[in-house]
Amino acid sequence: MSGIGATGIILLVLLALLLFGPNKLPELGRAFGRTLREFKSGAREMMDEEDRKDSEKSRIEVTRSEHSEKENKRLPD
Repeated sequence: MSGIGATGIILLVLLALLLFGPNKLPELGRAFGRTLREFKSGAREMMDEEDRKDSEKSRIEVTRSEHSEKENKRLPD
């Protein structure tokens, strides 16, 4: 299946004009833009949260390894 060419885009725009009318299209475009913006910000928040969890997990692992190294050291007899 090939991509949509210039002719396909023109046909889609004409079909949208016929279905929704010229007054409704700008409103639909704004709503679509808002939806995309909210989706991107939500995805970005989820990725940031996951990065925070990963960095916290690695920090805990480093602290545990440092603690176990201190426990393994023995005093001279």
